[in-house]
Amino acid sequence: MQNLWSASDAKAAVARHAVQGIGEDLALRVYTTRLLGGEPRLVLHGGGNTSVKTKMADITGQPVEVLCVKGSGWDMGTIEAPGLPAVRLAPLRDLQGLQALSDEDMVNVQRCNLLDSKAPNPSVETLLHAFLPHKFIDHTHSNAVLALTDQPDGEALAADLYGKRAALVPYIMPGFALAKKASEVSRANPDVEGLILLKHGIFSMGATAEEAYGRMIDLVTLAEQRLAKATRKIFPGAALPERVAPIGEVAPILRGLLSLPAKSGGREAAQRFVLEFRTGPQTLAYVGGKEIGRYSQQGPVTPDHAIRTKGVPLVVPAPAAGKLEAFAHDAKAALEKYVADYRAYFARHNARQLPPKKELDPIPRVVLVPGLGLFGVGNTSKDAKIAADLAETTVEVVADAERLGTYQCIPEPDIFDIEYWSLEQAKLGAAGEKPLARRVVVVSGGASGIGAATAAAFAREGAEVAVIDRDVSKVKGLAIACDVTDAGQVRAAFDKVAATYGGVDIVVSNAGAAWQGKIGDVADKTLRESFELNFWAHQSVAQNAVRIMRAQGLGGCLLFNASKQAVNPGPDFGPYGLPKAATLFLSRQYAVDHGAEGIRANAVNADRIRSGLLTDSMIAQRAKARGLSEADYMGGNLLGLEVTADDVAQAFVALAKAAKTSGAVITVDGGNIAAALR
Repeated sequence: MQNLWSASDAKAAVARHAVQGIGEDLALRVYTTRLLGGEPRLVLHGGGNTSVKTKMADITGQPVEVLCVKGSGWDMGTIEAPGLPAVRLAPLRDLQGLQALSDEDMVNVQRCNLLDSKAPNPSVETLLHAFLPHKFIDHTHSNAVLALTDQPDGEALAADLYGKRAALVPYIMPGFALAKKASEVSRANPDVEGLILLKHGIFSMGATAEEAYGRMIDLVTLAEQRLAKATRKIFPGAALPERVAPIGEVAPILRGLLSLPAKSGGREAAQRFVLEFRTGPQTLAYVGGKEIGRYSQQGPVTPDHAIRTKGVPLVVPAPAAGKLEAFAHDAKAALEKYVADYRAYFARHNARQLPPKKELDPIPRVVLVPGLGLFGVGNTSKDAKIAADLAETTVEVVADAERLGTYQCIPEPDIFDIEYWSLEQAKLGAAGEKPLARRVVVVSGGASGIGAATAAAFAREGAEVAVIDRDVSKVKGLAIACDVTDAGQVRAAFDKVAATYGGVDIVVSNAGAAWQGKIGDVADKTLRESFELNFWAHQSVAQNAVRIMRAQGLGGCLLFNASKQAVNPGPDFGPYGLPKAATLFLSRQYAVDHGAEGIRANAVNADRIRSGLLTDSMIAQRAKARGLSEADYMGGNLLGLEVTADDVAQAFVALAKAAKTSGAVITVDGGNIAAALR
């Protein structure tokens, strides 16, 4: 583990914070916290915390001794001074005399003693920091330390390695009891550089920020060096199919199986999930090991992972190429067993809870697929990425632990207590969901004009959005360069979306261009090119969407960008209007043929929208030909209003939300009776 302390960077951090009225102690605390948080082998997704004891002025201007400790919700890798709220230290230390303190009372005391009532909740391990005498304290969930202590003889291994440099603290759930025990161990070993919390993590302490940080790096390095000496072969491989099915075909099957059905029945899911796929040599060895049923089912490498990943992952069979029906059948059976086991686990441990807990959903948050890799599962792409990151860390820690001995984490009752810990559950359940959360949306031609506005509108509604277009260089998020007139590229693009998010729920088939010419004079080449983009590309996009939607079994929504030309043809626009008329019919044919599969199909009929189809120069030309100003031309409708790309985007969003509407066409043109439908 490399020590990244830089005297010049530390000095710059102090100067930068001084301009904001922030003292040296807190400035250096922010600096070294970021050093720790930037190393994923030490800290991941809210894990770990840091603190400094210093003095600050209270509301009266009097100096008061405070503990600045990492606040809930802040990432150590990007933390700023507000992420280390100041808590009056004396009242916290007074709590050491108590015999017991509930989590709720602990949080209340900590909040009551904040210097700023608007500050975030201090860490659940605040009292541990407060009860220790040291000025600077660092806490991480070092992979190496976990691999060392997640063993049947982890205590003996740690004692042998660290000797008098670090004292050992037995596993106790974070909170008041752990804080008291750590304080007791510290008082009995006043000269140690750190504390090893067995099967949990490591604390380092120091008089300065540099000393505490340096000790963390040194103690972790010792564990890494010890692990490097272990050469035992691990993860002997199990038999796999000769050819494994590709990720783009497997992911939608798993996503459909994992989604919770609505109580009302039908194909609409009560809870969908987004997936995140990970693979690599170490991951493949892990998921393909003969003993995966043993080591993968032991539990989390550090307790707080259970909040994000549940206690254990789901293991499904290896998917053989060309045999996806068999894979779906076997994966379903594995999931049903997982759910039954989870409910039995909950009943077993909830029997001792007063008051009883409310059971969480039984769906796994990590899925291991032999021959392929692993999936993180979450309500959002961010949640799925977090679960996948933690799963990859689990692979690394378990691999090191098995190389050294036998992986063993905390007992199942302790896993339950962490998973159902009210303080941590409150963090995850605090935010409400947007209307289209957990939906995966694909927008073709989404890099500009109506497509870009549509992609942005769906993102605002909470959807995970993928854009496919010829040029996606300026698109943020998942953007796939694709010529939609090339069927192979379209299939590859949809497979990439499925591999990225797990599947597809809503598709806006928007890509198009306006070829012009009198229909009696137009060249066949022009008409055929227009049909390739304005009809066949829509068919290709829709077919690939249906392919994935069928694999999921969750229904879906197809949305087509039609045109006023399909209903009310204008002069010299036959090459554009003819394929658009076919596309309008196409949308209705999909509604007819795939409604029984829960797949809806609708269209938007727009006119006079500033976009790639109707450029500013075209608008000026048309307005001039009619003797109108541009404003009068664009507002030449019943309402006298110019219609924008955002207006069209909102129509697509409305149709996506209309769960019982299919075969419909919404007109977005400010009012044009000649183009109106029933």
